[in-house]
Amino acid sequence: MSSDPVPAREGMRLNRFLAAAGLGSRRGVESLVAEGRVRINKRQAGSPGERVPEGAQVTVDGRVVHASRAVVIALHKPRGVVCTASAQDRRPIITELMPRSFGRLFTVGRLDAESEGLILLTNQGELAQRLAHPKHKVEKEYRVKLDRAPDEGVLRQLERGIRLKEGLAKAEKVLPIGRSEVRMILRQGMKRQIRLMFRTLGFTVERLKRTRIGGLEIGNLVPGAWRVLSAHEAGKLDVKS
Repeated sequence: MSSDPVPAREGMRLNRFLAAAGLGSRRGVESLVAEGRVRINKRQAGSPGERVPEGAQVTVDGRVVHASRAVVIALHKPRGVVCTASAQDRRPIITELMPRSFGRLFTVGRLDAESEGLILLTNQGELAQRLAHPKHKVEKEYRVKLDRAPDEGVLRQLERGIRLKEGLAKAEKVLPIGRSEVRMILRQGMKRQIRLMFRTLGFTVERLKRTRIGGLEIGNLVPGAWRVLSAHEAGKLDVKS
């Protein structure tokens, strides 16, 4: 796949065109149109649903934008890198690891700064939202290194569920893979879920690595390395809204 601009298909809706230009989700870009910031062939756009003729020039705040081909990237996020920026946080940001030629990239879900492993990025804001939406319950697999060995009762408790502030947090499966390391599969995505589940049971997570999202494995990607998914791989990840 490529991030090179491609012409809009005949009759593409404006909100879809703007989303494909990396400006947000289809719903999110509607405010750009409502605020009068979007023009089609120098004419102010009147509705997010109006059609963009093939070959038309679309501008936002006077800058020409292009609908881009969808790109989905698998990245091994290193420890110490954050997924979102804030005014107080000066740590490296995940999108800074990527070449600028991809344009604006959206992360699919998050990994906290202390965690590492597989994360997806895409230039399509709407696709990022669909992939990350909790209703789809995509499996995610982790390797978790603990400060001490958990017994069988602890593993089964994690599968039955732990009551957290956000609600009942449950693992689909927890299997020991070493004296103090487990393989953990989730379909939920609560904030810092794994760390909080183990903390509630008196354990400290020393290392946390995501190794799989759905059918996509991290493979031999080293920390900081990335690759563009093939159309077949990206198609398997895509879900319908």
